[in-house]
Amino acid sequence: MQNPLRRPKGNPPPQRNRDVERNNNDDGGYLAKDVRGHLVAMSGEFVGTFMFLYFAFAATQIAMTLGMVVTGTLPVLRGALLFPAQMLGGMVAAALVRCMFPGKPAFTTTLTNGTSIAQGVFIEMFLTAELVFTVLMLAAEKSKTTFIAPVGIGLALFVAELAGVYFTGGSLNPTRSFGPCVATAEFPGYHWIYWVGPFLGALISGGYYRFVKFNNYEEANPGQDDSHHPQDNPQGKAE
Repeated sequence: MQNPLRRPKGNPPPQRNRDVERNNNDDGGYLAKDVRGHLVAMSGEFVGTFMFLYFAFAATQIAMTLGMVVTGTLPVLRGALLFPAQMLGGMVAAALVRCMFPGKPAFTTTLTNGTSIAQGVFIEMFLTAELVFTVLMLAAEKSKTTFIAPVGIGLALFVAELAGVYFTGGSLNPTRSFGPCVATAEFPGYHWIYWVGPFLGALISGGYYRFVKFNNYEEANPGQDDSHHPQDNPQGKAE
């Protein structure tokens, strides 16, 4: 009598077994693992930028990529790949809002209330520096309060927009200004300030972040987070 649990000769092994064997023998795909990682990151950046800016433009986050590259929290290659994805996401979002909503577009960033070009550069620079440094300290730095980083970052963005929206439009990111300009086919002569200002702000905050890290900023207030100094409280007891 034939054993019902025994596979007859000539029949191929179950598909599940072949899949397991294939996964064990290769890295699972035609592209190299690092290339697939970059593609996933780029697509995620595009989708995230699109969704964020779509609703932002319609109603009228990006942690500045350059600041994370400067501080070493984001690899240079990954940053270079994410930047065009962000720009494309901003352009698509602005174009859709331009087509779907009637009336004159109100989401462009312009200098208003007598703000000069020089003032616009510095306003964008300091507002971006404030936001990027907040992102670096609350999100890039890991601590017991990292889980509420979005709250702090959101408040920092709100304060920055509150201070800058009536003077420069509160760009804080080249994508925020470039996308609407492409969608409306109108570039003001001072459009460059929305690139120079945020980049300078990212460099300033990134440089200061490296400075406080190099000088062990957590030692300025010992015990503020036991995860930074486990040797100070090895039993995890409250002081």
